[in-house]
Amino acid sequence: MTGTTDTPLAHRITHRHIEVFRAVMTTSSATGAADLLHSSQPTVSRELARLESLLGYALFERVQGRLRPNARALALWDEVQRSWQGLERVVDRAVALGRSDAVQLSVLCLPALAHALLPGAAARVMQASPHARLSVTPQESPLLEEWMSAQRFDLGLCEQTAAPPGTRAEVLLTLDEVAVLPAGHPLTHKTVLDLTDFAGEFFVSLSADDPYRRLIDARFAEAGVARTLRVETHSAAAVCAMVQQGLGVAIVNPVTALAAANDRLVLRRLAFSIPFSVTALLPLYRPPLPEVAPMLQALREQAAQVTSELEAAGVRAQPSPRQLSNQ
Repeated sequence: MTGTTDTPLAHRITHRHIEVFRAVMTTSSATGAADLLHSSQPTVSRELARLESLLGYALFERVQGRLRPNARALALWDEVQRSWQGLERVVDRAVALGRSDAVQLSVLCLPALAHALLPGAAARVMQASPHARLSVTPQESPLLEEWMSAQRFDLGLCEQTAAPPGTRAEVLLTLDEVAVLPAGHPLTHKTVLDLTDFAGEFFVSLSADDPYRRLIDARFAEAGVARTLRVETHSAAAVCAMVQQGLGVAIVNPVTALAAANDRLVLRRLAFSIPFSVTALLPLYRPPLPEVAPMLQALREQAAQVTSELEAAGVRAQPSPRQLSNQ
């Protein structure tokens, strides 16, 4: 480009020209547009004439001191309105981001942890910050780990202790799985249950592809103890609900078991160890929100409370030496 005459037309029409056009369309006069723009009538008239000169055609007819838009102006007005609405949304969003209630913390977690542990932590955060906003997305492994590696969420909660690529992991708790029994079941008279106690019992199990199901089945197979597998389901919460209805006994994670415990569901400690961990995942390449730190602290506090409540109920098993070395 060697000069103004060589500059493409689109580059010579400025945002100011469109702003003047919009003001004139809104008020139907140069005087009204000047008031709207906090400018003067001659300045507005000059800018409007410049726009028409650049375009090479008139936009308005001058009728009794009023500016009447022609067909081209009306067609242009439709496009300006659509663009202006988009700009207004951008401005509204930019302003809203400065408010404490505009930022939403996104948490990805296993369904079992959305039912237990996370709600208590969320309550702690909301009590401290009434305007905080939270989005919770339940997801199973391995998609959970893949999405956290893709930096799609601010915080993740899973059961594995190793950090997926692109994340940092913090183990919040490590406890043993527990037995859940329907109230009144003969096994409730025992405080600690061994593998042989489950012999012949109706058993409510997790689904066949669940890693904890495989661990549990392996323990019984090694001991040569046969159960009657009566019901299976993907959810630990659903397992507890089935047990509560008297459909059998089960072994589930202690966090879900504690959340489900009531006068119809009894928890018992196991004489053997099936470790269960809850791990917080933090994305390494996603800009951290200020709200992440309070939520992480709330999760630590909630994990400590769950551990304390399980201990008070007599079902918390001490971590094995192997578990302690991994913490």
